[in-house]
Amino acid sequence: MGWVPDTDRTIHAAFRQPRIETMRLRAIRDDRPGAGLRVQKAFGAGRPVVRVSLAIALASLLLTPLFAIFGSACPDAAKAESIGSPTPPAEASLRLISLNPSLTAILVRLGATEMLVGVDDYSARALPEVSNLPRVGGLFDPSLEAVVALRPDRVLIVAGVEQVTHAERLERLGLRVEIYPNERMDQILENIERLGRLVGRESLASERVSAIRETRRAVFVATRGLEAPGTVAIVDRSPLFLVGSETFLDEMLDVVGARNLVRELGSGYPRGSIVWLIATGPSLLLDMTPGAEAAKEFWSRWPSLPAVAADRVVGVDAARITMPGPNLDGALRELALLVHGASIEEAIEMALKRDSAESVLTDRDHERPEPGGSE
Repeated sequence: MGWVPDTDRTIHAAFRQPRIETMRLRAIRDDRPGAGLRVQKAFGAGRPVVRVSLAIALASLLLTPLFAIFGSACPDAAKAESIGSPTPPAEASLRLISLNPSLTAILVRLGATEMLVGVDDYSARALPEVSNLPRVGGLFDPSLEAVVALRPDRVLIVAGVEQVTHAERLERLGLRVEIYPNERMDQILENIERLGRLVGRESLASERVSAIRETRRAVFVATRGLEAPGTVAIVDRSPLFLVGSETFLDEMLDVVGARNLVRELGSGYPRGSIVWLIATGPSLLLDMTPGAEAAKEFWSRWPSLPAVAADRVVGVDAARITMPGPNLDGALRELALLVHGASIEEAIEMALKRDSAESVLTDRDHERPEPGGSE
């Protein structure tokens, strides 16, 4: 018996609202032979904890689900780095299959949609740009026959437990697989750069990464000195799964000046309880569960929660914030707005302008002759 993600429900929720490529999890009994070992491998021993070693997050988006999208904080993560061939120079006729929405989103943002010959079902549902491409199945149950039939030059996946297993099978069939860990922000930025090199869009990838880094720095500067509310970010209400440490969402909370109280429960996406929540007393609840409009009504059942008493329960449009993909700059700005209110926008703009001005001054300094040198 063990805790296993309910894949169908997880993904169905994800594409009503494609968040962390959504981590809608459900606890179910699994009495199949070997289930306990499989669950222990995915979640670790002891208290059930959803560890996204996201990558894919996520998606990111996914452990079994969480691991696949976000990556994997699992023992297989290190091995994942070694599977597949090094990224080659871009080829005009490159044929790619993406088995993860976050990777698909990066390729779309880089203008490389024409290189995709197939995608997972969930990419097709979440991204209109690839909705007409051949679908090769789900994140965790792709059709290997369909993948092989499309004759891809590369198959792109994230470093999750389930997807790494598929990678090994695909390689035995003679396909080249590239694996992208995406449980931390810097890994996501590296994925943008790697995919930029793969598809010959290095300049666009570099611009995108620079924009995200500049915004991350500006948001950090703009929110320093402000009250850091004790925050709990919720990825599912029933059962209660939360954003823990060592995830890109935890890093985002830190950047925007929110104090993540869930870190004490562990890394990844641990399971919490109402008892723990009441004892911890968060002053801000960020509810990323699908159906954000229902968040306040749901949590009003516990009026003793400081966040409820202070009307600081925020339903989050997770599709705009939790995708470990190419739009992290916009996600950071929106998250800062949810935490600190509309006034933070002006502070972020000022920080961006100041950073830009300092860059110009630095460039000019580099152009000046050395003291005592000739004009």
